[in-house]
Parts: sequence; structure tokens; C-alpha cells
Amino acid sequence: MKKKVISLMLVGAMIASMGAMAGCGSNSGDNGGDAGSSAAADGGAATDENTLTVMAWDPNFNIPALEAAAADYKANVNPDFNLDIIEQSASSDIETLLTNVGSDASGKSVSELPDITLFQDHYFKQYQADYPDLWNDALNDSDVVWDDFAAEKLDYSTVEGVHYGMPVDGGTVIAAYRTDLLEQAGYTIDDLTGCSWDEFLDIGEAVYNATGKYLLCINADGNDLVYIMMQAEGQSQFANGEPNIAGNDTLNQIIDVLTEAVERNVLYLCNSWEDYTNQAIQGDMLAGVMNGNWIIPTIEAVEANSGKWEITTLPTLAGGTEGYASNGGSSLYITSNCQNVDLAVDFLSYTFGGSQETYDNALKDGGVVTTNTKCGASEVYAEGVEFFNNQPIYQEIASWTANVPVIEQSDFHYKCREEIGNAIINITQNGYDRDQALEEAQTNLRFAMGLD
Repeated sequence: MKKKVISLMLVGAMIASMGAMAGCGSNSGDNGGDAGSSAAADGGAATDENTLTVMAWDPNFNIPALEAAAADYKANVNPDFNLDIIEQSASSDIETLLTNVGSDASGKSVSELPDITLFQDHYFKQYQADYPDLWNDALNDSDVVWDDFAAEKLDYSTVEGVHYGMPVDGGTVIAAYRTDLLEQAGYTIDDLTGCSWDEFLDIGEAVYNATGKYLLCINADGNDLVYIMMQAEGQSQFANGEPNIAGNDTLNQIIDVLTEAVERNVLYLCNSWEDYTNQAIQGDMLAGVMNGNWIIPTIEAVEANSGKWEITTLPTLAGGTEGYASNGGSSLYITSNCQNVDLAVDFLSYTFGGSQETYDNALKDGGVVTTNTKCGASEVYAEGVEFFNNQPIYQEIASWTANVPVIEQSDFHYKCREEIGNAIINITQNGYDRDQALEEAQTNLRFAMGLD
């Protein structure tokens, strides 16, 4: 247990630094009812039949989505409904609470849990396995049409065929490019759609030579790109619960691509997440960005570049086909402390289960992109976005979501990301060969997982 708690704390610290998931302060604003009317400041279930409490983070992303859902449900289903949002500073606060409640020695009680909690997709299965008594599976018997959701998204929240969670946002990856800089090198975004990584390297080198801008960047202290590239190939860095790093042919090819990208001035290695967002993306060093669609507000922060960006799908090793991946995302779960399970099921089923009004307003107010394929086909999603040259980016992202491959996940996703990042640094800066660096990464990860 001690090793697990330490690992989760480290992960939480990493995630808290990510702009897409950060938040601070306490609940505020109109949440479709009287905010805080029946919830303790630090948690707890609601005490009346028309109120639910929900714990979440990020006042600019997740919380506006919850507010949209509450307003929708109040207006169209139950005029007496109230949703009390208990805002946390980061997702790690919720993970810590659940760990403490689930631990017999912590002194925390299940009564401290809200009716519903937002929870990171990558962690749920491990928490459900470790603390099965903290979750309610009543959503499984709802009338939600689960087939309307992307299979990859549902895989996170489904355990042995039982649906525990309601999807909220998706992390479908975008490849965003500065079309004005591509043009200076003699290319268009069409040249990068369905291309191979070898073709990408040629285009990236030409862009750098013409503009001095990199076509790609990663934050070396915990990069997302290797995971993204692997998923686009339908591959995982884990196999049967163990690391699949050393001797993984697909991973070897991807590391070779990234190593060559550094050598040819296609890939810029950032020192930190802040370097990635502030210096590289917003500091005008780049002609391209690849990450979950939650990176869009970071790109849009540079107003001078409005109209110069467009998005497309990912390259693949073989080329000739478009690549799809997802990075990040969360779902809503009913806890075992919920005092009004029927209300919780009805609220989640009506809103995030398939309400066009909820998802349209969640997109407009918080930039949350649905993983429900039907709800991603609305007029709101089809609107052109001026910053992205009037491209209907959200309609395209929503359509890509259904194509993201389902791959094996692990509670040690972020530790794996860290070790792969170290391997890239060792190869590109410290003189390691590829196999040596990946063998060391696998050894370190196996130790962290308690396998050696």
C-alpha cells in the first residue's frame, strides 16, 4: 500500500502541472441550483431528494460542463434540481481522498465521499480493483445507449462488462499545424494527412530550413508523444499487466523516428511542461503541435496567430492511412455514499448519456468535446472556428474519436511516460544506444511496479 500511495502522489503532482487539468478555489457561479446548499465544504452526499453533490476540478473545463448538464436537467426534467459542485484544485485531490477513505488505517469515512465524483480515466480500473466498496454500479442498468460512445473511452470505465462511469470529455489527439509556415516550405496540411513518419521528417526538416520553426515538440520530463504514436499503431507499452518496452519492435521504430527528428531539427525537446506550453507553443517556436484536443486553448492564447492554424489526423509508421489516438479524459462515477442513486442515474443518463443540449453548451462554455458520436454531429459542432481558419475542428475531432484503437492501459501509465522520456534524453543527449536506454527504462518501471 505504501508504494501505491507514493506512486499516486507523484502522479498527482505531475498532473497538477498540466494546464488542461488545473483548477483552483472553491465552488462558485450558477450550477443550476443553490450551490453548496447541502454539501459539506470538503465532501459528503446531499441530504434532500432533489440535490446531488459532485466533486470535480478545473473551473475552465470540467466544471462548466457540469454546470451545463445541471442547467439542462433543471430546465427539462426536474425544476427543483440542484447540483452542488465541490471544486478541487486538481484531480490528485480526489485520488488522495479515495485512497484515504479506502485505507483502513486512514481514519477517513465513506461518508466523506460526494454522491458523484469526476475521476481520471487512466486510474479508474486500478481504484475499482483496490477499493471496490467505494463505487456504485447502478449506471449499468440505465437506459443509456452505450454503443453511441467511442469504444476506447468506455474501455476505461467498464469492468468485466459492467459500466461504472459516464463519459464526460475525450482526449482525442489533434495534429495542429501552422499552414502559413508550411506554405513557406512548399507544403500544405494535405501533405501531412495520412503521411508516414518518414515523410513527416522530410517535411519537418524543410519547414525548419525555411522558417526556423520546429514541426514537433515534447516535454522531455514526462512526454505524451510516445504513447500517442504507439496508440495510433494500435499498440501499448504494456502487455498482460507488465511493461512491454525492451524488444518492442513498434516502440523501437518510434524511438528511432524521434531520435532522427531531434537530429534533423524537426523535434524540439522542452525541459518541462511550462517550457512546452509557454516557451514552445506560445513562444512561437513551433509550426506544429500534437496532443489531446485540450491543448487547443493553449494554442489559441496567441491571438496573433488566429487563422493560421489547421488540424488533421496523425502520421503512422507505414503511412497511407490516418492515425488516431487519445490522451487524457475523465468520467463521472456514482460513489457508494450516494443517498439518492435513482436521481444520480437519471441525471447522468439524461445529460452526459446523450443530451445534445448538455454537450453543445459544455463545448461552448468549457471546450469539452464529447465522445458520444451522435452528439458530436450537431450544428454547434459543425461551426467553423475562426482561429483554425474557420475549420469545423470540433466536428472533425468528434468524428475521429470513434476510430481511436482500444489498447491495454495501466495504473503506471504516467511512470511509464516518465521512464520513456528519460530514455529519449539518454539517447539524444547522453550517448546511450536505443536498446540500452529502453532496457533501463523497462528495468526501472518493473521495479516501480513491484515486479522485480
